[in-house]
Amino acid sequence: MNYELFIRSGSSEVDFALLKDGKLIELNKEEDGNKFSVGDVFIAKIRKTVPGLNAAFVNVGYEKDAFLHYHDLGPNIPSMLQFVKRVSTGKLKEYTLDNFSFDKEIDKHGKINDAIKNNQSILVQVVKEPISTKGPRISSELSIAGRYIVLVPFSDRISISQKIDSKEEKDRLKRLVTSIRPKGFGIIVRTVAEGKKVAELDKDLQNLVDRWTAICKKLQGAHLPSKVLSEVSRGTSMIRDIMTDDFSAIHIDDEQLFFQIKDYVQEIAPKKESIVKYYDSKVPIFEKFGIERQIKTAFGRTVSGSKGAYLVIEHTEALHVIDVNSGNRSNKAKSQEETALEVNLIAATEVARQLRLRDMGGIIVVDFIDMAKAPHRKELFNHLRTEMSDDRAKHKILPPSKFGLIQITRQRVRPEMNIKTREVDPDAVDDGGEIEAPIVLVDKITDHLKQLAKKDYKKLTLNTHPFIAAFLTKGFPSVRTKWFMEHKKWVKIQPRDAYTYLEYHFIDKDGKTV
Repeated sequence: MNYELFIRSGSSEVDFALLKDGKLIELNKEEDGNKFSVGDVFIAKIRKTVPGLNAAFVNVGYEKDAFLHYHDLGPNIPSMLQFVKRVSTGKLKEYTLDNFSFDKEIDKHGKINDAIKNNQSILVQVVKEPISTKGPRISSELSIAGRYIVLVPFSDRISISQKIDSKEEKDRLKRLVTSIRPKGFGIIVRTVAEGKKVAELDKDLQNLVDRWTAICKKLQGAHLPSKVLSEVSRGTSMIRDIMTDDFSAIHIDDEQLFFQIKDYVQEIAPKKESIVKYYDSKVPIFEKFGIERQIKTAFGRTVSGSKGAYLVIEHTEALHVIDVNSGNRSNKAKSQEETALEVNLIAATEVARQLRLRDMGGIIVVDFIDMAKAPHRKELFNHLRTEMSDDRAKHKILPPSKFGLIQITRQRVRPEMNIKTREVDPDAVDDGGEIEAPIVLVDKITDHLKQLAKKDYKKLTLNTHPFIAAFLTKGFPSVRTKWFMEHKKWVKIQPRDAYTYLEYHFIDKDGKTV
């Protein structure tokens, strides 16, 4: 497998596209105005406990109160509340937990009113970003993620990633982290720690302890609510979480971001520093590497798969529904059962990609083509589980039902990625009509060129949708050739996958829109 990460920087947002063997599998967006990202830590105030929900609403500075359930408090919430109070008032200056006296753990089946009270100060972490009309979902069981380990304050547990198969390696890692674990902190060992030496783990641990100290220093005299720890940038967190030896390149089109990412990669994986590359060209980075084209074809209601099969994806308030269709495969195989199995396996691969690409969460129901044979249903189930094994979001998959339905639940931590692929039909009689087919407005472009021809532009480039670009350049004489014969100006035509069908821009020799 070959992974490549492409980072496109804009004025107010940064886009991240992850490709696996040249195919887009993840698309993320980081906006400057997002103050409630997953992983952010706040010092906040409990506004109201709700015994009926066994939860509390907490003011973290968002327009809607954040939701904190009893099960997200963590067993050592009394100790944490005591620590926060003493540090905030200046009575405790030592931020390590070596000499801190822990209180008794709470009952895991207890009540919210027995654990926390209104107006208490509390440290919380965002585990789900605000979605639709809901505020953030938060937890007071903090976790500070590093490259190899995750540090959990007010805990004594050591956990090893289940994705590490070797029992000997698990035992080795457990011995190592036990020897370096600071008192009062739990440790979760991540998959990428496999085969690493104690020095590398200890360096990562010290960085996380320093981040914990930085949190504590901000508590004294802090305004409530306020952010005391920001999760690292989306790009840095993606590299931290998913970069392996399979990564071949990280392309970045912003110089400042390039040096930032390069320094981070040099810190966590010095041997991989050379894969970070600065992209400097007038052609947009997503255009150059064909990512815009993949985005356009992957986010529609209908998604084409290989060999003619396709998916129809519908979204409702309660769940997502995906219908699998065989397309033109119906006459290719020897029997109906073989056709169904082949199409379902192709569709399962695309379903796994779509869930990750669109970041679809909640309940997903996939209507596969019915198969009569139990071994074929089992093969489909196992294939889907294998395809989704790389998905970082927590998920569960149920075996096919008697109706051929497979039900999936997938963790939803941020709003779903949604790219609009339809546009307003300018020929529609009534407002609101939309199309997903090109409309060529050559007359409008020609009129614009007539106006520009009157001015002394030495060089002109027309940026337009690929379909329009093809229409203007194909045939003899082409539309462009006719322009040259009439206006004595040769127009360079540059296809742009990111443009809508009706969008175009003339560019002069200095790269400015005219």
